[in-house]
Amino acid sequence: MKRLTGKIPVREYTLLLQRYLKPQWRSIVWLSILLIGGIGMQLVNPQIIRYFIDTAQSQASSRPLLYAAGLFIGVTLLQQVVSVLSTYVGENVGWIATNQLRGDVASHCLKLDMNFHKSQTSGVIIERVDGDINNLANFFSHFVITLLSNLLLVAGMLVLLFREGWLIGAGMLVFVVFAIWAIQYIRQFAVPFWGKMRQISATFYGFLGEHLEGTEDTRANGATGYVMHRFHTLIREWLPLRVRAFFGWAMMWITTLIVFAIGNAVAFALSYYLWKQGSITLGTVYMIFYYTELMAKPIENIRTQMEDLQKADASIMRVRELLQTESEIKDGPGVPIDSGPLPVEFDRVSFGYDEKSTTLQDVSFVLEKGKVLGLLGRTGSGKTTLARLLLRFYDPQEGSIRFGDKELREAKLQELRSRVGMVTQSIEIFQGSVRDNLTFFDESISDDRVRQVLGELGMEPWLRSLRSGLDTLLESGGGGLSAGEAQLLSFARVFLSDPGLVILDEASSRLDPATEQRIEQAITRLLVDRTCIIIAHRLATIQRADRILILDNGQIVEYGDRAHLGADPESRYSQMLRVGLEEMLV
Repeated sequence: MKRLTGKIPVREYTLLLQRYLKPQWRSIVWLSILLIGGIGMQLVNPQIIRYFIDTAQSQASSRPLLYAAGLFIGVTLLQQVVSVLSTYVGENVGWIATNQLRGDVASHCLKLDMNFHKSQTSGVIIERVDGDINNLANFFSHFVITLLSNLLLVAGMLVLLFREGWLIGAGMLVFVVFAIWAIQYIRQFAVPFWGKMRQISATFYGFLGEHLEGTEDTRANGATGYVMHRFHTLIREWLPLRVRAFFGWAMMWITTLIVFAIGNAVAFALSYYLWKQGSITLGTVYMIFYYTELMAKPIENIRTQMEDLQKADASIMRVRELLQTESEIKDGPGVPIDSGPLPVEFDRVSFGYDEKSTTLQDVSFVLEKGKVLGLLGRTGSGKTTLARLLLRFYDPQEGSIRFGDKELREAKLQELRSRVGMVTQSIEIFQGSVRDNLTFFDESISDDRVRQVLGELGMEPWLRSLRSGLDTLLESGGGGLSAGEAQLLSFARVFLSDPGLVILDEASSRLDPATEQRIEQAITRLLVDRTCIIIAHRLATIQRADRILILDNGQIVEYGDRAHLGADPESRYSQMLRVGLEEMLV
């Protein structure tokens, strides 16, 4: 995976904002109107106060003062209302934009090949999908508009100060330019540490999630000490990065305080000089101080936006890196796969999970449509790898795999995987209803069809025992289900998908004899008008096979008709029948 380093170009920000904010242009317009209105009210209030002070000195009547006070209160209250509304609209914009980006990143991760998912723990991926994108919420909701509005507020105050005199205006202009330059200069020292913080955070939470999920195995094998040692090691690596990132933030904060102090000193000196000269009134002196204090707020906001941009820099870089990661498994042009049972052909297929090893070597065989293949071999001989290649979880380095005359690489991945059903001994049950676990949110599958399939598997009594039927929520990982019930649910999934090729990878290994007998009847119905590959360690499992294929160290050592091989005393399969399959595969 290519690593992306350096600063994020402005074009990258522009494209990101355009893609996720353009659909919300109406909300952006309203947010702009609210912020500009708020700026206007902030500029008006000091003018009201100046009028109040100067009028109090020159007139005996209190009526103008009451009007000024009422106007000041009214404008202040309206300003607070506008502030609340702009915050609400801005947060809503940010929430929608980040959710859309989060969805795009999650969808992209699901499309990446198995090599990517094996190299990244689930915790690391979650941290990148959620943690990094959370850091972009303010970038989407406020950054551009708030930054522009604060710059506009500063510009408005400078214009009004220049109206009072070029000297005070020039002095404040120099102060503002210096303040923005100082904050931007300090920012460059903190950016790298935020990127490293995001990386160590992803590593830590990936490690933590992995071991919390495997708590039972950790305790059973006495590995708690190792886990805690690794936990503290990561914490020790995290701490200095956090300290450096904090110092980067502290430098910006201290710089802002110093800049504000300098601004107040400049305002004090200039106001004193002009008042002594008789160029300005006492009300104008107060207005200058008010604007100087008010100027601190937009500059502080600009500093905060720059701080958020530091986090956004790191997060955008990591999100961009993830989105630009390409899957090694490319979607095909869309050659349609035939309906009905699928013939399978391996033509000189070789495959290894890395460049140094070969799991399958020069594998060639043909399985006719509607036939059942019994796939045998010791652990590590390549049986499951062969099944993964049929689903295109991986592509072979050499040779080709075809369904009849259709090369797998030519088909769309979605269509391919809808035509191949696989049942393994490891069953994934996610938190959701029974219906969703079986249909994977496919609304085209009716409840009647689901009940029919469960009935064919003998699970109708189990379904009736559930308080909410198909709406009953199942726990993540299958908590509350027996191993047999979880296995039967996995068979139901395959029934519902109606594939042309069924792969059973040790599918009945977790079942008790009674449940296994019941599932055998279901398998018989499942295999009608379908091609099947059965990966097994027990002879009873492959009695229905038409063909036998035996792998050893990734190579075919025997392939042929089951009855013929069984009758040949010299065949490997015949030896298995005599001494027992389990003995031969030890």
